[in-house]
Amino acid sequence: MVTVLQERAEQRDLGRGPAEKIRVAGRTLTPTPVFDTYWRFAAARQKVYEARLAGGAGPFTDDPILQRYRFTNCFRAADRVSQDLIGGVIYRGEQAWEEVFFRTLLFKIFNKTSTWRLLNAELGEVRWDTYDYRAFDRVLSQAFAAGQRLYSAAYIVPPPQLGQQRKHQNHLRLLEMMMTADAPHRVLSAPTLQGAYQVLLGFPAIGPFLAYQFVIDLNYAAEMPFSEMAFVVPGPGARDGIRKCFGPAADGIEADIIRYMADTQDEHFVRLGLAFTGLRGRPLQLIDCQNLFCEVDKYARVAHPDIAGISGRSRIKQTYRQQTDAMPAWFPPKWQLNSPPSPGH
Repeated sequence: MVTVLQERAEQRDLGRGPAEKIRVAGRTLTPTPVFDTYWRFAAARQKVYEARLAGGAGPFTDDPILQRYRFTNCFRAADRVSQDLIGGVIYRGEQAWEEVFFRTLLFKIFNKTSTWRLLNAELGEVRWDTYDYRAFDRVLSQAFAAGQRLYSAAYIVPPPQLGQQRKHQNHLRLLEMMMTADAPHRVLSAPTLQGAYQVLLGFPAIGPFLAYQFVIDLNYAAEMPFSEMAFVVPGPGARDGIRKCFGPAADGIEADIIRYMADTQDEHFVRLGLAFTGLRGRPLQLIDCQNLFCEVDKYARVAHPDIAGISGRSRIKQTYRQQTDAMPAWFPPKWQLNSPPSPGH
């Protein structure tokens, strides 16, 4: 399937040829056509985000794949759930680090804003210093019995085996375990982002992908001092996208490739004649480049069906549904991207 992005690219790049071979971690990689699609997708998806922020009825793109299917934003922090976490959870309420840690992990274990709002509506302000397992379980069990979905389908948070019957009960016990094992202090006192990640990785049912996602979420908070360029863990979807961009030669050096993408982004946007000014001037970080590989893996299922990844998936599950409610755009103040004051403050 030839997309609008590809047609325009062919016109722009006539005579330029495909991307040249690149060197990463001592290996020579030969990019497939998906490599250039990665950059074109990033530019086109960011334009959709900026157009939505500016208002208007849409459609916000003339690319048929972007019109039909749902893709996350280029910048992880700009996605709606991340926005709910940053503005409505991390920076709202008691700012003592132990409370921020508790709220953040409670929100992210379910990763569903409606579950967070339910707990607050039924229990009042959610706090560790007034936490009562029985009260939290009662609210969640009643919602579950009524058929309410407690968890997001974005990614699976496997339940630890901590003696409870229901998934959410074991997750509450896991969060209790983290709090009583001094995880907030251990994470905050870690000398590096990777060190903080290792603390989370030491708890039951938190594997490498989840530990990395959680530490990125915690790092939005004011107390966490780390750069998003410090460390990256490729997830399964990113590995699929990397395979489609570079073939099996990329196996085992995925983290190095993600760093290469972040480090050379300006070069490739210029090479392809693409306008990309980032998130209010903030360039793509490692976590964003990791996520973009996941999204390009999905995009390539339609745009490049002949180029195989690892999973063998050939369809995109989620279709695009235009949302009419206002889209928030408020980021951790330490990034210095906000002009208005924080929401609710």
